[in-house]
Order: sequence, then C-alpha cells, then structure tokens
Amino acid sequence: MQIETKLPKVGTTIFTVMSQLAAQHGAVNLGQGFPDFETPAFLQDALVRAMRAGRNQYAPMHGVAPLREQIAAKTLALYGAKIDAEREITVTSGATEAIFAAIHAVVRPGEEVILLDPCYDCYEPAVDLAGGVAVHIPLNPGDFSVDWQRVREAVTANTRMILVNSPHNPSGAVFAQADLDALAQIVRDTGIFVLSDEVYEHIVFDGQPHMSVLRHPELAARSFVVSSFGKTYHCTGWKLGYAVAPAALTAEFRKVHQYLTFCSFAPAQWALAEMLEQHPEHHLELPDFYQRKRDAFRAQLAATRFRCLPVPGGYFQLVDYSAISDMGDLEFCRWLTVEKGVTAIPLSPFYAEAPANQRVIRLCFAKTEATMAAAVERLAKV
Repeated sequence: MQIETKLPKVGTTIFTVMSQLAAQHGAVNLGQGFPDFETPAFLQDALVRAMRAGRNQYAPMHGVAPLREQIAAKTLALYGAKIDAEREITVTSGATEAIFAAIHAVVRPGEEVILLDPCYDCYEPAVDLAGGVAVHIPLNPGDFSVDWQRVREAVTANTRMILVNSPHNPSGAVFAQADLDALAQIVRDTGIFVLSDEVYEHIVFDGQPHMSVLRHPELAARSFVVSSFGKTYHCTGWKLGYAVAPAALTAEFRKVHQYLTFCSFAPAQWALAEMLEQHPEHHLELPDFYQRKRDAFRAQLAATRFRCLPVPGGYFQLVDYSAISDMGDLEFCRWLTVEKGVTAIPLSPFYAEAPANQRVIRLCFAKTEATMAAAVERLAKV
C-alpha cells in the first residue's frame, strides 16, 4: 500500500539516532539530555507510597488537585503570578504533549507560527500536523539572543502564535526583562498567542532569576507556559509536565489534551505533590547544583581543543570544534562517537536552515562526575 506521509520532513529524531549509535559503539553518551544519576530518594519513596495507597487508576483529566495546588503555590512564590489551580493548570504527559496540545488548541490550517532557530525538534511537526505554517527566524549567531526586530518584521495578519524557549535548548541562552517587554510590544493589540517552553526554568545560573512569561501580566494573559517535572526532578522517564494558561485558553487546551492522553501517570502526580509540599528546597537549590556541574565540565574541557560557548542556563554545553575539523556537524558527531567514543548532538537538526560553516555541537552535563571525567579523558585525545 502506498502511504502519503503527513510529515515528509520527519524521520527518526537525531536524539534516537545518536543514542543508538552510542550504544552500538560503547561511547560515553553526552548526547540525549537525560541525567544518569538518581531521582531524589524522597520522591521515589513517595511514588511507592502512592502506589501502595491505591493511587493506580485514572487521575482527573486535568491532574490531581493536590499537585495543581502545589504548582499554583510555587508559581506565586517564584513569579508573583496568582494562578487558579482548578481552571488554569493542566498536568500533561511531559512537556512535549503540552506543546502539541497548545499548538493544536489554537492554530488553524494555514495560520503561521513563528519559531526561533535553533529550536527543539518537536515544535515544527506539531505545527505541520495542525495544518499551520512554521515561519523560522534565526537567533543571533554567537549568543543566540532574539533579534526582536526580525520577529516584528515576520509578523503578518496570518500570524497566530510565537513560540519562545528560555532557558533555551540547545544553547542555554536566557531571557531578560527586555526580552519579555519586546515580545509584549509585538503581540500587543493583536490576536497572536504566545507559547513559552520553560522546561529548564529552575536551571538558571550566576544568581540570575528565571524570567518566566508569567512574570509579565500582559504576556501571561495570552500565553501557554509549559514546564517539566522530568527536568527538575531527574525523572525524565516519568514523562510528566504541565501547562499554565488563562482559563479561556486552558479550556481549549483541555479539549485537545482529553483526547490526546486524557490523563497522566497518577501515582507520580501524588508523589510530586508531596515532594513540592515537603521539599521545595529541591527546585530552589537546583541552579547551584547544576552550576557546579557546568563549571567543573567547562574547566575540564579547557584542556581540550574544543572551545566552550557561554551557558547562562539549562544543562547543555555548546562547543565549537572548528580547531579540530572541517567536517559538518552530523558527520563530526558520528566520527566522534565511532572513532573517539563520545556522543554529542549536532546543532544543524535544530534549524530549518543551519548557518553555513557552523562547527558547533551540544554536550549534556547532567551526568555524574565519573561520566563527565570519562568523556573528557577521551575528548582530550581528539
């Protein structure tokens, strides 16, 4: 049977490809962004308690009440935003589901969604499946900041959504207050919605606050804000996240969510509610936890021929390999895995059209000291 694909530009994700190559060749995998250390013991125990207490059946479609209430309390404490836990928070099966549901909630066939390249690979397929048109605007080379004038010039009468991401994957760039103000100015007096991917919200370095869209009332009134428990609690395999949006947008979001996953892993929701209530210090201490890893990794890489780019947030280190090779980034990452035993992620798959002659790859430092030391020992020989 001949099948006409709905996603002609999509194959197997680069993360799957590189992780399979790493396993095949016994490489140290600094490619896919998952920690190789344990989820907090309290959270593991809370999950067991929830299962033994019989919390094993369907959760409410929008998430268990204690978890939504804890999310609302955290959002108020961190960002000064008062959120209605019943009508404005939806627990999802990871941030990827939340992003998909938000796009499908409001984007109609033929409408445009502005994406800022490089961007995470799930964005454009969700736009395509909604019948929308992805409009790619490149970030500034070097620091991956947003050229808001270019964004403004890309807006048309057909623009339905602008998708932003801070801290940014893959670069780690973070928004300042001026970025929120510039975005608000662009969407003011329009029908444009904002989708803000904030899954690394608790991993911002050097004493800087995370500038959530929720800090900006004008933006919050037209935005979906997506967060991830997996990134915060080192449990990416649990696939739990959430979306915060005004009640009217949340109502549309839930229309998609209820027929996409309906609800998410119930015992983990109860466990996370308990974790948030009893151990808020975990997410408050996360910036220092990951900054120590960032600084140690960068110090080790200084002995190699890779040049480190700045990392204001997130748990990825971009490195320039132009002093080592003229190979394209995909070819270089395959060579690095097969011949040198370290797996990275090329940057070009994050673009609709990658910059010519860019020689930059992404390494993950959400790893144990032993993993990073083993990787750097091999990288020092490149």
